[in-house]
Amino acid sequence: MVTPQPANWYLTAAWRGLRRSPSAQLGLFILCSFGVLAAGAPWIAPHDPYKLDLLNTFLPPGSPDHILGMDDLGRDTLSRVIYGSRVSLLVGLIVVGIASTIGVSLGAIAGFFVGIVDNIIMRLVDVLYAFPFLILAIAIAGIVGPSLTNLMIILGAIVWIGYARVVRGLVLSLKTQDYVTAARAMGATDWRILTIHILPNTVGIVAVQMTFGVASAILAAATLSFLGLGAQPPTPEWGAMLSAGQRVIRHSSMLSVAPGVAIVLLIMAINLLGDALRDATDPYLSSGV
Repeated sequence: MVTPQPANWYLTAAWRGLRRSPSAQLGLFILCSFGVLAAGAPWIAPHDPYKLDLLNTFLPPGSPDHILGMDDLGRDTLSRVIYGSRVSLLVGLIVVGIASTIGVSLGAIAGFFVGIVDNIIMRLVDVLYAFPFLILAIAIAGIVGPSLTNLMIILGAIVWIGYARVVRGLVLSLKTQDYVTAARAMGATDWRILTIHILPNTVGIVAVQMTFGVASAILAAATLSFLGLGAQPPTPEWGAMLSAGQRVIRHSSMLSVAPGVAIVLLIMAINLLGDALRDATDPYLSSGV
């Protein structure tokens, strides 16, 4: 039997897994590259992503001053892709932050305090699971109005159900362990048992789910922005850039190719890291069970 692990074990195991996995190192390199672009966009981007040059619309790629060309309004494509990395990473992190906070909290409460509280929370989860994720997001976005802020709140308020279900199952399993029984026999309160003895042992699985959640949030945000329900012009967001590029693809395919490639690379990098993190922090795999 694999015993629960302390929280710092997961950090050590994750670092060990990243060092051993070439694919994880590739993913980390790509992700760090996007992180540098996002953080240093004002200094790295060669031009202002909002500046118009109507005399040079659809400038083809290859120009020394505009490597990826210019769009239908004369804005530098490379600069907009670079600034788009800032928007996408911000969306992914905020959505996962909202979803994990709500989901972990409610899932832990539902799993530990079974009964009417558990029934209420899990019936809410079941209701939300009854609707396809993107359809529900599109419907809510259509009601509250399209904006990047609304998009992040909507996605965070929907995807928490996955965290809640996972954490609830973990808590139901962990609270029957001997170390929890011993803590209760020593007079530990329910709150202490939940926060000190149980929740730290959910860190590994929750961290893996958060990693994949960032990729899912970025893709969902790009999809909704492509449909006009997310970031609004002139915000340089990859999904919105894809939508704008699709309308003028006969004039310049690079307007669609550049943000599309950026989305693929970023999501691939995050998924590579998530796979390595999952393998490294699984106690059963680590122990050879």
